[in-house]
Amino acid sequence: MTPGNNGASTPEDDDPFGYLYADGQANGAQPPSGGYGYPNSVNRVRAVGTRQYGQQPQNAQTAPYGQVPQQASYSQPNAHYAAPETLPGGAQTAHHATPAGGGGRGGRGPNTKGLLIGAIAVVAAVVIGIGVAMLGGDKDKDDASDKPGPTPTQSEESKPSPSTSKAGAAKQDLPETDAKALRLSPGMTTASEFKGAKADGGVYVTGFNQVGAKVTWTVDGIEKAGSYRLNVRYGVPGTDADGTLVINGKASTRPLDMSNFGNSPKGDWEQGWKETWAIVNLTKGTNTIELACNEGNKCDAVLDQFSLAPPKG
Repeated sequence: MTPGNNGASTPEDDDPFGYLYADGQANGAQPPSGGYGYPNSVNRVRAVGTRQYGQQPQNAQTAPYGQVPQQASYSQPNAHYAAPETLPGGAQTAHHATPAGGGGRGGRGPNTKGLLIGAIAVVAAVVIGIGVAMLGGDKDKDDASDKPGPTPTQSEESKPSPSTSKAGAAKQDLPETDAKALRLSPGMTTASEFKGAKADGGVYVTGFNQVGAKVTWTVDGIEKAGSYRLNVRYGVPGTDADGTLVINGKASTRPLDMSNFGNSPKGDWEQGWKETWAIVNLTKGTNTIELACNEGNKCDAVLDQFSLAPPKG
């Protein structure tokens, strides 16, 4: 047996590579012209749908073992076969391209736009809820403040108490007077030689420096009996002085102190203006207040103004 295709009756006697050897070429072995690499092979390529499985094609021809059977022309369509799409009402085949980035059901990607809208809706709902709660809390506070309670509100605390209002009104309504309105005993007069008096026109009372001298102030309109503060403005020439208070005809046991407070220079009347006070008991209505120079008093002083005020607590 020689290499090449010598017409052996069995396939295993064929040497498909005989053309590679010298003796094979001497015997006429030729390289394959097509097929699967062995001589006289053919390409058995069929169109889709032309192969019938389980039975032999009607136009197939049998051939002796080892020889290639003669096949019918594959260019001729098989009468027993037709593609489904060629039949009336047959299925239409189409290729659907998958979108880029596709995934999930139906080839669609995740709905990120829907998720974003949902998140924004949740945040908006939370913000609205907080705002409603804050407004409700403020309303509750306002309602609570409108209800009467045991403790006063700030506006109530800022209002003055009735006693304070009455005291202020009493202080405002209490009378005052000056040198021109006082009733003077004989030998006393008014003057304006020394500067610094607060009475109208700078007028003051002089002549008090003699025993028996006195000034009288008739006070009207006292609404309530009680203790009051009598304020007296006076002037001294750098020395101490005093006098006797007589309230409604009753003399005080304690003299009115008119000392040289601040130690102004002796003989300097203009630097000697001072103020003093004493507590006096008055009755409701009209009262008489006298300041007298009695025995034992030091009366070298001039008198300027008189006024009443509530006693200091």
